[in-house]
Amino acid sequence: MNAKTIVKKFGFEAEKEPVSIYPFSPVYRVAGTEGDFIIKKTQHPIQKAHHLMDYIKKLNEQGIEVVTPAKIPANNPMTFEENTFVVYPFITGEPYSATPHEIMEAGRLLGRIHSLSSSGNEFELEEYDVYDFTEEEVDESFQDIVENAAPHGIVIGLELKSRLLKAVYQQEELKEIALPSVATPYDFKANNLIYTPQPYLIDPDNATWVPRIFDLALVLLLFHNELISAPDQPFTRNQWDLFLSGYGEFVTLSQEEKTCWPKALEHIFLDEVMWLMADVKEDWENPAQRSLFTRLIELLLNLKEFNLDQN
Repeated sequence: MNAKTIVKKFGFEAEKEPVSIYPFSPVYRVAGTEGDFIIKKTQHPIQKAHHLMDYIKKLNEQGIEVVTPAKIPANNPMTFEENTFVVYPFITGEPYSATPHEIMEAGRLLGRIHSLSSSGNEFELEEYDVYDFTEEEVDESFQDIVENAAPHGIVIGLELKSRLLKAVYQQEELKEIALPSVATPYDFKANNLIYTPQPYLIDPDNATWVPRIFDLALVLLLFHNELISAPDQPFTRNQWDLFLSGYGEFVTLSQEEKTCWPKALEHIFLDEVMWLMADVKEDWENPAQRSLFTRLIELLLNLKEFNLDQN
């Protein structure tokens, strides 16, 4: 189904076929009588979408700055063939620019979200269960990464492959550890925040029930991904300390979480970063993204510099 039809089904005017404002997924900004709105894909099927909406509405009621489905005459969210879409109000603000204040406030926001999670998956969010990577997947992905990097004069050492294989070998052990899990947006990145001036979460649609430190690992690795105004590297140690300082105002991590942290980082790199480097060849053409990738590899090979204890 084309975008124009989707926009009209939600009750908005569309003379021309809308163009997505985001290159990797359909996200449309539309004008309404009460301001601008965002129409985007959300979780599918519709029952999952309703569970997600219940979760973010609850967060909003608890004082979390997060978008909730717009109150419009049409059903919201709504399914179109094999996808489900939702309408959110457009939030006006400033993009992240990596100031110390912004980083600490982002940490506070995630800490508040984690602290509000119940001990059980009350909203029936999808549960993280990705522990089935194989040696063959690493072999193929590593070769793709080597080939993607080579035209830019970047040599990818075998140490990266060894570290990825290590993550494969320890994934079953990690799965069996009863790490504290939380309901969380699980895509807590700078490009999903707008500062108003406090950080406002504008894309909660990947919400998941996931081990708490997996969410933190994703932040450390990819908080600066896909945002022009963000640095072309992961957090520095000082920036990570700032984020943890804000986060730690609301959450106290267990000793077991701190012990498992290196394995969690390796696993999330395997799950969330490896495919980015391997599958999206075009990203290597972008100097900023290329820099981010090389610095991510450096981070993976020097995990001791990024523990969960503030320096």
